[in-house]
Amino acid sequence: MIHFGQPHYLWALGVLLPLLLAYFAAIHFKKRTRKMLGNAQLVQQLTNNYLPQRYGLKVTLLLIAIALIVISWANLRSPKPEKGSKGNGIDVMLVLDVSKSMLSQDVPPNRLEKAKTFLNQLVPNIQHNRIGLVVFAGEAYLQMPLTPDAVATKLFIDNASPDLAPVQGTNIGAALRLADASLDDKEKKYKAVVLVTDGEDLDAGASAAASTLADHGTVLYTVGVGTAQGAPILENGLYKKDANGKTVISRLDAPLLQSLAQTTDGQYYFLDNTAQVANEIAAQLNSMQTKPLNNNGGYVQYTLYYAAFLAVALVLLLLEIFISEKKSSKRKVKLNQQQANEKLMQPKQVLAT
Repeated sequence: MIHFGQPHYLWALGVLLPLLLAYFAAIHFKKRTRKMLGNAQLVQQLTNNYLPQRYGLKVTLLLIAIALIVISWANLRSPKPEKGSKGNGIDVMLVLDVSKSMLSQDVPPNRLEKAKTFLNQLVPNIQHNRIGLVVFAGEAYLQMPLTPDAVATKLFIDNASPDLAPVQGTNIGAALRLADASLDDKEKKYKAVVLVTDGEDLDAGASAAASTLADHGTVLYTVGVGTAQGAPILENGLYKKDANGKTVISRLDAPLLQSLAQTTDGQYYFLDNTAQVANEIAAQLNSMQTKPLNNNGGYVQYTLYYAAFLAVALVLLLLEIFISEKKSSKRKVKLNQQQANEKLMQPKQVLAT
């Protein structure tokens, strides 16, 4: 059904009323001024080059253009058929570590940027499924619920940063529990979680959360980013130090990530070649048993009509600019000739009488 995306903007149409009143006030003022001048023949000669109808036409075009601009502002639209409503797929929750340890530069340019590159390469290969995004550090946050909209997914991935997580640290357990809560728990299949982190878990709940995923039929794929040698944590342009003044070194905890994946019959991947890992995980996800999908919880796509209204408004504004209230020179000459002929005819009519 066609509807307005921002219907409250339609209140701006109220500006048309004072403009219309101003137009009628201007017409009334002009008429009163003509009467005040007194000599109707003199006024006619002074305004002989003016077309009052053109003034009304210009105001009408302007008012219509303003109305069309307001309508375009209110975003008239109609929903497209829901993506994913036809066809089969699975539900995939992407879980991305955005803790400050992900800013370590043991992999160029840093761990977080490499993780985001990987996810952006993964999403196009699984876009026929529904995808959600959880980011986490000391706490977990649902950035995007399950949706078939691959464009929205990429937007949220690109915007992921430590700024999204006010509480710092690395709580993998909280992230996995939130991912589990964001998936359908009625059926113990058709769903997967892809966890991308350096694995430095500061909470003891990760193994229990992985067991819950396994109980709910969710397959967990873990992706480790970083190196075993590790690197300092860059914080506010300086390397983070512990209470003793020593530089904190963040290291990849591959054994933990391997254990979490094995709990759910999933698989662990070391993020070396991002494209290769993306292709391998996509192949795993695309080989899973699928179900009919709908767009529940996702983003509805719309056909937008604002551009058409703006285009018509622009044409009307251009017409208003080029329409002149003065008579053209050709029309003036023709009118002057007609008036001269009428004056020549008047004596003949007097003689005939």
